[in-house]
Amino acid sequence: MSETLKGYKIGFIGLGNMGWPMACHLQDAGAEMTVWNRGEAPRLLAAGRRMSVAADPATVARTVGDGIVCLNLTHNEVVAAMLAEIEPFLCNGAVIIDFGTTGYEETLSFAARVEERGASWIDAPVSGGEVGAKAGNLTIMAGGKKEVFERVLPLLNVVGGKVTFMGEQGAGQVTKLANQLIVAQTIDAVAQALRMAELAGVDSALVREALRGGFAESRILELHGDRMVRRDFAPGGRSELQLKDVRLMSALAERVGLHSSTLENSRALWERFVHELGHGNLDHSGLFKIYEEA
Repeated sequence: MSETLKGYKIGFIGLGNMGWPMACHLQDAGAEMTVWNRGEAPRLLAAGRRMSVAADPATVARTVGDGIVCLNLTHNEVVAAMLAEIEPFLCNGAVIIDFGTTGYEETLSFAARVEERGASWIDAPVSGGEVGAKAGNLTIMAGGKKEVFERVLPLLNVVGGKVTFMGEQGAGQVTKLANQLIVAQTIDAVAQALRMAELAGVDSALVREALRGGFAESRILELHGDRMVRRDFAPGGRSELQLKDVRLMSALAERVGLHSSTLENSRALWERFVHELGHGNLDHSGLFKIYEEA
């Protein structure tokens, strides 16, 4: 067990598929962990691991004091709700790290609110999925004040394999949305390519292998292409969350004046897949089904 974070008081709110392994890595690195999760099962796991399980989010903030509170939540609205509960109890010097993908404008608003209380906000969205969270090698793109980033860098290095400081508040979220724009449209491209091969009578598994290592190579082709070939769409990254991210990137594009027909098409596709076809709980590689079912 590492002692990298010995002496750190860390709160963690949101012990889902990503948050739970991240919290475990932090504890294994020596941090004193106080956690909370809406559902009971992760709270029981945390208690079994000798983490302190708070009665509510406010207790997390009170217990941590001028330490660090990590959020790993799904939607802007959930982040806002959690902040409303912990904000009155934030101590001067405390830091909130938002590991989720949160809207740019919302991030600026959240950061301003906590700074009024003498605390700090770091937006540190992650890429790498559940696999990366379990391995402790997530890609993290962080925004905030440089001195605060440097203070929390030892924590970020425990859960991340690549950590990049992007600039002021919101810069991390902008970078993550750029990542998600590429992911959303590449999943679509891989799905089209493999389905086209099948319809032409060519083995899609062989097509995927033949393309690996060439210009079409990507983590999407490697991991999600394999899922598409095997029709294994058990949720890792749920499609409803991919749609949430596409909506956030559409809002950012509108804010900065980027007009993109491919982004508009991507949003329409994910809206249809999740709402019209009802596949929101499938892994986002399940977008393949939109071409298979057609």
